[in-house]
Amino acid sequence: MAETTTDTAARAADLHREYGRGAATVRALRGVSVALAPGTFTAVMGPSGSGKTTLLHCLAGMDRPTRGSVWWGATEVSRLPERRLAKLRRARVGFVFQAFNLMPAMTVAQNVALPGRLAGARPDRRQVAEALARVGLTGRERHRPGQLSGGQQQRAAIARTLVSRPAVVFADEPTGALDRATGHEILALLRTGVDRDGQTCVMVTHDPVAAGYADRVLLLADGLVVDELDRPTAARVGERLNRLGG
Repeated sequence: MAETTTDTAARAADLHREYGRGAATVRALRGVSVALAPGTFTAVMGPSGSGKTTLLHCLAGMDRPTRGSVWWGATEVSRLPERRLAKLRRARVGFVFQAFNLMPAMTVAQNVALPGRLAGARPDRRQVAEALARVGLTGRERHRPGQLSGGQQQRAAIARTLVSRPAVVFADEPTGALDRATGHEILALLRTGVDRDGQTCVMVTHDPVAAGYADRVLLLADGLVVDELDRPTAARVGERLNRLGG
């Protein structure tokens, strides 16, 4: 396991990701370097096909880069054997997706405890209860996902992420399946994790309003980071996206 001294929560260095071979090769990432400081919220945006989801998946250890490296803190993870990577992923990072990815036959509490069970740990009921309280689902512990609204299901998914206290949360269009008001509530929860707990959040979104919750926005086009905004507003993000055709 390669290590280096770093003050970043996660970073990518000269990241390339290619799919296919020969004339059919798709170059999803073409030399992307990004650094994510601890306790910050970064939104990744760009037109369809710009490479934003590929970047998120590579940073999160869900996809392997063709070239380049990915680091979580002082640990290079892009070349770890899959078993070691999976163990580190469970300990260090959390995920929130547009599809809530809850197990329909399990109760809310069981869903929240599932990552710990998969890691071989006994569920800590107190931690599960605290995570559900954080997202406003106290009293819903015995409900099944099908008995919840879409917003409540996403809250349960966030509680499942929070219960392991990850250093970095990766969110892929977390409000894409929600109405605007409910989406704001979910974004506020992610923002609170950054401000209160010092988590690092990386979110792919197409919504300039959602990006306004972030500290900065990275804009991708054709597999490259082409622009960056600090302290973004929805208006500024929308303007930059329009220039890129997003």
